[in-house]
Amino acid sequence: MTSVAVIPIKQLDNAKQRLSGLLSAAERRALCVCMMEDVLAAVAATPAIDRTLVVTNDAAVADLALAQGADLLPEPEPPGLIEAVTEAGRMLAQEGVDTLVFLPADVPLVTPDELAVVLQGFGGKESPQFLLVPAADLGGSNCVACSPPDCMEFGFGEDSFRRHLATARKLGLNPLVAKLPGLGLDVDTPADLQELLETTQREGRDCHTLRYLLSSGLARKLQGNVAETG
Repeated sequence: MTSVAVIPIKQLDNAKQRLSGLLSAAERRALCVCMMEDVLAAVAATPAIDRTLVVTNDAAVADLALAQGADLLPEPEPPGLIEAVTEAGRMLAQEGVDTLVFLPADVPLVTPDELAVVLQGFGGKESPQFLLVPAADLGGSNCVACSPPDCMEFGFGEDSFRRHLATARKLGLNPLVAKLPGLGLDVDTPADLQELLETTQREGRDCHTLRYLLSSGLARKLQGNVAETG
C-alpha cells in the first residue's frame, strides 16, 4: 500500500500576516522555512509514508523540498489550497496511490508517532476511507487522510473541520476524527508561538522552529510581548 504526504506551500513573501505586528517580513519568512523543515523531517521519519509531494511555485521552497527528498508539483491555476490538494489527489489517484495525507507546513510539532496514528488501518480496503485531524480549537482541518486520494471534496478555510465532516457524510463516507496535539497546533498568531514555546519547554522537545526562535531572540521578544499585554 502506498501513501503520499501532500504539503501545499504558498509564496513565502508576505507570509503569516497575523504575525506582522511582532515579526518582520524576513523573520516571518525564516520562521516559515523552519516550520517547513520540521514538517518534512517528521514525514521523512514516518515509515508508513512512502513519498512527499510539495505543491508550490516558490523557488526557495522548491529548492528546500528537493534537498529534503520531496517531489514537486506546481500550483494549479487558479492557485489556492483547495485547488492544490484537489489536483494532487486527482494525480495520485491516476498513479494508483492508495492514500493521500494532507499536511500544512505550519505544524512544527507534528511527530512520526502522530502520523502513524493517522495512517493506522488506512489503504487496501474496498470502501473509501477519510480521516480528519482538527486544529486545537476545532476550527480548521490540520491533517486529512483520504483513500483513495480523490474520494473527497475539499473545503479548506474558516470552520473547515465541521464543513469537511458534513461533506464526507454527504458523500457517503464514514469520517474518522483523531485529535492529536502536535498536529493540532498550527502557528498563525503570537499566542500560537507562545504555546509552542511552552509545549517544547514542558515536554523537553526540540525542533528547527524552536531553535530559530531562541537563536534569533524572537523568544525573548515574544515573552516581552506577552508581559506587556498580560
